[in-house]
Amino acid sequence: MSAMRQALAIPVLLFAVGACSGNSRDRADNAGGTLVISVGGDPESLLPPLSSTVPSKIIGDLVYDRLAEIGDSMNTVGDAGFRPRLAKSWTWANDSMSIAFHLDSSARWHDGVPVRSGDVRFTYHLYSDSTTGSPFAASIASIDSVTTPDSVTAAFWFHARSPMQFYDAVNTMSILPAHALEGVRGTALRTSAIARAPIGTGRFRFVRWSAGQSIQLAADTTNYRGRPGLDRVIMTIAPDFNAALTRVLGGEADMLEQVPATSLAELARDTSLRAELTPGLDYNFIQFNLRDPKRRSRPHSLFGDRELRRALTRALDRRRIVQNAYDSLASVAIGPTVRAYPTTDTTLRQLPFSPDAARKTLDSLGWKDSDGDGVRDRSGTKLKFNLAVPGSSKARNTMAVLAQEQLRQIGVKVNIEQLDFAAFIDRETRRDFDAVVGGWHVEASPGGIRQTWGTPGSRATSGSNYGSYENPAFDAQVDSALSAGSFGSRRAHFTSAYQAIIDDAPAIWLAEPKRIVAVHKRIVMTGLRPDAWWANIAEWTIPADKRIARDHAAPAR
Repeated sequence: MSAMRQALAIPVLLFAVGACSGNSRDRADNAGGTLVISVGGDPESLLPPLSSTVPSKIIGDLVYDRLAEIGDSMNTVGDAGFRPRLAKSWTWANDSMSIAFHLDSSARWHDGVPVRSGDVRFTYHLYSDSTTGSPFAASIASIDSVTTPDSVTAAFWFHARSPMQFYDAVNTMSILPAHALEGVRGTALRTSAIARAPIGTGRFRFVRWSAGQSIQLAADTTNYRGRPGLDRVIMTIAPDFNAALTRVLGGEADMLEQVPATSLAELARDTSLRAELTPGLDYNFIQFNLRDPKRRSRPHSLFGDRELRRALTRALDRRRIVQNAYDSLASVAIGPTVRAYPTTDTTLRQLPFSPDAARKTLDSLGWKDSDGDGVRDRSGTKLKFNLAVPGSSKARNTMAVLAQEQLRQIGVKVNIEQLDFAAFIDRETRRDFDAVVGGWHVEASPGGIRQTWGTPGSRATSGSNYGSYENPAFDAQVDSALSAGSFGSRRAHFTSAYQAIIDDAPAIWLAEPKRIVAVHKRIVMTGLRPDAWWANIAEWTIPADKRIARDHAAPAR
């Protein structure tokens, strides 16, 4: 642990981002080069309605387009700051109950087929169809229907007016090609050809996916929004964190996100690299499974008990854990939210660290060490559980070990299961776990909490509420927040929702880390958006006089 503290004293240059590399004409004239990104695992799918991991979202956002894109201000109320994408413009109805999106008639799918309003309507139906099992269906529940007045106009109709109408309409859905997916439904979507070889409208087109090795994209040189500044983007897959870092330090990759503080010193010694510090929209946590993983009709034998979960929460010194895992590069998480949201009350009441109080609670629940082996038991059952953690995350592994030791001190035995990234995601999504050290990279709007912690995300087969936390009061407060007409009311309802879930302790909120990205110095960036650092990759460039051998490789077609 001392080595982690040492990272604070290492003088690493952290550069602010935001410098522009030039105008679009300059980029077109000087386009070229290859960006290689090291990531922790394969995407689970390349079909956006079924993709929730970061590797999937990176590829999805580069290959597909939305109707409009949230701007760097990350405003989610109304349409201020949103940038046209497939929709060149939009018109609000006088009563604000519908929005008509006017498509760019020059937009083409990567197979040459024109984009039409029927694609938009098809996309809405696919995302909202219960047989699709999209974890994002709850995020577009405010939309009543999508109609197509003509071939280049898609009108979104809403159940009610709300400040989030525009965001709901454009942010969740990447527009999909109806002609490539027509007739494919339900579980067949996951194994469809387009789930592994996407056909989009984005400024990069899919080339190939070698499972466990890499995914390659090439510039769409005739794209309706202009060709990107790079010829290729390659994601190289390294499930082990050390291997991923080695690839960047060895020059095999140009970029690695989420570099831990413990590796900053090593990074600083490589003069070809720099570190970018960006605002974070991430938080991580120990999530309890509230249902029995083998028989989901009944509560988990341990974590179905609210008071036991609260006792375990009070047993952890979260500040010490976060300091050891991140040094000064993270804050203690305050709940299922991030401080960057203006609607987050940073003074939320926490369950205080008190091992003695935790012991008393466990005693009162009948969990006592009857045989003197250091582990509490009740009616012949030991107070022990398995804690799954992805091996690709050094910080999460560190926190798991520290939590294991602190829980041991109150008589709870924790078996850590270190899994590779793919196995971890599989176990988590199948809800086959006792507890996991999970993490969420949240969207620009706090509304995503319905999917990750709300009842809709618990009951849907493919929902993202993997721990199956359900509380009608929490759901009601979230719904009220999302429909609130004023900022004050919105913030008040979110505060009530966060307080309810903190008090119920379906998870122990751990860290809210800042994001440190290692990147080769020849890469000229135009900004790292907090909710999606990859959002502006199409604008990045590599100056001709700084290109290396792989930059000159001919893009595949």
